[in-house]
Amino acid sequence: MTTPDSAPTKKRPTHYRYMILLMVFFSIALNHGDRATFSIAGTDMVKAAGLDIVALGYLISTFTWAYVLGQYPGGWLLDRFGSKRVLVTGVFTWSLFVFLVGFSTSFDNVWVTRVMIFGFIFMMGLIEAPTLPANSRFLAAWFPARERGKASGFTTAAQYFALVVFLPLMGWFSYSYGWESVFWFMGGLGILVSLLMHRVLADTPKVHPLVNSEELDYIQSGGGLTNLKASKKGDTAGKGYTRKLLTNRLALGVYMGQFFFTVLSYFFLTWFPVYLVHDRGMTILKAGFVASLPALCGCAGALLGGVLSDYMLSRGFSLSAARKTPIVIGMLLAVSMVICNYVDSAWIVVAIMSLAFFGKGFGAMGWCVVSDFSPKEAIGLSGGLFNMIGNISGIFTPIIIAYIIKNTGSFNGALIFVGVCAFLNLCCYLFVAGKIQRLSFDTSQHDHNRIPEEPHVTQ
Repeated sequence: MTTPDSAPTKKRPTHYRYMILLMVFFSIALNHGDRATFSIAGTDMVKAAGLDIVALGYLISTFTWAYVLGQYPGGWLLDRFGSKRVLVTGVFTWSLFVFLVGFSTSFDNVWVTRVMIFGFIFMMGLIEAPTLPANSRFLAAWFPARERGKASGFTTAAQYFALVVFLPLMGWFSYSYGWESVFWFMGGLGILVSLLMHRVLADTPKVHPLVNSEELDYIQSGGGLTNLKASKKGDTAGKGYTRKLLTNRLALGVYMGQFFFTVLSYFFLTWFPVYLVHDRGMTILKAGFVASLPALCGCAGALLGGVLSDYMLSRGFSLSAARKTPIVIGMLLAVSMVICNYVDSAWIVVAIMSLAFFGKGFGAMGWCVVSDFSPKEAIGLSGGLFNMIGNISGIFTPIIIAYIIKNTGSFNGALIFVGVCAFLNLCCYLFVAGKIQRLSFDTSQHDHNRIPEEPHVTQ
């Protein structure tokens, strides 16, 4: 006879997926922190190479060219070899190149210095390419749909966290020890983090010994792609997913939206501190600290946008409504940055930029949407295309802004340009992308991991 005391107790699920989320957070923070080095150390770096501010625009564009070129092969590598191997190797290698940038002026010949700066930064961009597609792959494998919005918001917050933490530190390093120390600090930190990630990460919850069956069941029953694994050679390419994704209305709308969204990213990441110095008369040390305030608002926006999205999903709204609503609200707030052109007070400018930065974070649902709609056989490839198309705008944005500054003497035209792109991102989600749901191009197989579209509730 079984007594209540002798009845087996149900084990509580583990929560190791949050440790995976933390590692992904660190990788994205490093990715964006390395790019932020341009905003703090970039001006002094190009001066050391005998160049001007337009050259800084071309330098950032060089990084982005490499970043774009690496997206397609980076996405393929993720699907072919798995997320952990590609991400850990990438963080270690790109951090080594960041570290080496600090030694680029060790030679007396100015042309050698220029070649080394542009060469090392090109390699940084090329190797950083798979980072965000890996994020999409980890979210799809480790999180059920009901938690994916919050998880995406948390990883999106990493780029703002990077600015909050790293900009003041970089400003202090540059002011106290020279621009080279900024790259030594970020490169060394990245190498240490890559060693930690090697011990913690796993491609899916099925292969990690610290995940119990209860957590695995919870993830799988909620639509997590726990069977996601490295593909056999030629699998993804042979099925023509690239052509199918680029001719699908939903995928194309999301990819186009990211094209315009990335303009905002590059402005805030690489030009905002320069704006504070150039147009608002701050020192680089002060700009590093002041720029962290809007970044903190962006971090809060990213977290709250994800919370709102998942809350709407839990209340019966459709997946499309739950993902698009934060995007619309966020981009409308981001457009407010144009008001700075008509304000004289530096601190009111910072307040407006904080609101715009909050909106950018609140509406940064793109990677969550990629995790929601990408075919399970090509999540890495879809993320690579999403990030590649998005960062094509990053090739031209730094140069466009640099020439606007040079020809007009101010950032006024640049703020209008960025504000218009925020509005166009909103339009892509509303008028181009249709219903958000898991795409399945292989109709011969039933997709057991498909995330169903939640029924719409009329309010």
